[in-house]
Amino acid sequence: REHNIPFLGLCLGMQLSIVEFARNVIGYDDAHSVELNPNTTHPVIHLMPDQEGIDDIGGTLRLGSYPCVLDKTSKAYELYGEELIHERHRHRYEVNNYRKVLAENGMMLSGISPDGRIVEMIELKNHPWFVATQAHPELKSRPNRPHPLFRGFITAALEYQDKNH
Repeated sequence: REHNIPFLGLCLGMQLSIVEFARNVIGYDDAHSVELNPNTTHPVIHLMPDQEGIDDIGGTLRLGSYPCVLDKTSKAYELYGEELIHERHRHRYEVNNYRKVLAENGMMLSGISPDGRIVEMIELKNHPWFVATQAHPELKSRPNRPHPLFRGFITAALEYQDKNH
């Protein structure tokens, strides 16, 4: 993030990029996911409400394809070429009630569930290519048909390499 190196975060990668941003940009020194530190005073990543009290996680994860509405000013929208997309998921944790302070400090919540409850994708406004998703795009990518996020990430990485080496 600090060196403007292209970044693509997937699932836990998105969650930890939010933790890092909350700690080092916003200044919440102990920001964390409650999955990793249940005692944090800044739980930027928290258990989804419908997962509370469930110990046997087998069939209770947020599994399968879910819709996502992309911000039309985002890199994600540019990559997908459409506002409503569907991506596959496998998770129990999500962005907690820190959306406003994240956005005020330069994080774009670039993909949201249609009901507005779940942050599906984030980007950094002042970074050449920093995109993260709660989804698992690797499940829809093929060698002859790369997923838009992978295609965008590889393109950004090649451009970064050309400029810096």
